[in-house]
Amino acid sequence: MSSEYGGADTTVRIDAEVSRATSPTATAAEIVAELEDDLIDFRRDLHAHPELSWQEVRTTEQIAAQLRRAGLEPVLLPETTGCYVDVGPSGAPIAAAFRGDIDALPIVETTGLEYASENMGVAHSCGHDIHTTVMLGLAWTLQHLNTQRGNDQGSGLSARIRIIFQPAEEQFPGGAQEMVRQGVLRDVPRIFALHCDPKLTVGAVGTRIGAITSASDLVRVEVAGRGGHTSRPHLTEDVIGALGHIVTSVPAILARRIDVRSGVSLVWGHISAGNAANAIPSEGTLHGTMRILDADAWKDAGGVLAPIVQQAASAYGVDVSLDHVRGVPPVVNDEDATRRLDIAVKRALGPSSLTLAEQSMGGEDFGWMTQEAPGSMFRLGTKTPGGEQYDLHRGDYIPDERAITVGVKVMTEVAQVCIAEQ
Repeated sequence: MSSEYGGADTTVRIDAEVSRATSPTATAAEIVAELEDDLIDFRRDLHAHPELSWQEVRTTEQIAAQLRRAGLEPVLLPETTGCYVDVGPSGAPIAAAFRGDIDALPIVETTGLEYASENMGVAHSCGHDIHTTVMLGLAWTLQHLNTQRGNDQGSGLSARIRIIFQPAEEQFPGGAQEMVRQGVLRDVPRIFALHCDPKLTVGAVGTRIGAITSASDLVRVEVAGRGGHTSRPHLTEDVIGALGHIVTSVPAILARRIDVRSGVSLVWGHISAGNAANAIPSEGTLHGTMRILDADAWKDAGGVLAPIVQQAASAYGVDVSLDHVRGVPPVVNDEDATRRLDIAVKRALGPSSLTLAEQSMGGEDFGWMTQEAPGSMFRLGTKTPGGEQYDLHRGDYIPDERAITVGVKVMTEVAQVCIAEQ
């Protein structure tokens, strides 16, 4: 098979359908191996044409086109980007859903790759092109297995698998909430996802029961008061002093007002006030993020934060307002779903490939989906053995593309475990 590249309006063309990609009696591992080159071609095309949240028009079109060529019928989301597809017999129960995110970041790519981003200032620096490609490979592989078993045994898969291509993971509010609102998770008993991990070597998979990512909220504080000359601070309401006190005291007090086991962390990323060294300004702002690993503590945090901010500012006589924007809940991996995932990893890759995933204070809107259905997210190793150590959300991030087939093998085995236990 081959792919054709061109400008932003071109379509990647797979010359043979999935049903002709492999032997009619191939195993899942053999199917995935045969598809590897085509999956890498598809991923490189996505990488060269990244699109920001809610703008993934070409990306959605490419995904849908490849699903149709495999004999599948993707469902496009009305009024937005993204799609999903069911593999298996129509009307059968859904055994599990799998989610991949499709958007890119507003980052300048600096990899120097031949297939580097052609959209200046936009890049797949979080590995969502890998996630998307793994989900496409899962659809191709399951479709072949379904067709193969239908030919050989008189019936295909005994249950449906739903594969979700979600837009706008990198934005608040994100695409996960929109897909939940549109009912994409209705009748889904469990859901799985993956995330690239540049610290894990390719071939390794990290799983964890409980919170694997943190809740992430945006916090904005505005302070206003009577400004004046720095020689007469007693005649002013010291906005700078108030901001400084909020910066240092509020995170410390918050950590004493919320259970320390919740992992609460409030970190400021931006402060703005004043223009002159000898003038106390009349207004200023703070921006930061609040992150919490415990879902219950996250629900209560807003009510705790507001009075702490007010108290910190009160000594300076300023007016203060707090804008606390709910971002995403923590991704809390369900024990039973993670058990199925662990079984699948050991079967697909061998026991030595399974490792304990670290908790991350990063946010992931898959948390909205795991509030709707029990689920589990795993870490997919993308580091080349002996290669350079990269990090996510950086313009130089280069994942090892062999991680794609690793992800497809694991996800295919997870699907089969869920169907067997249906």
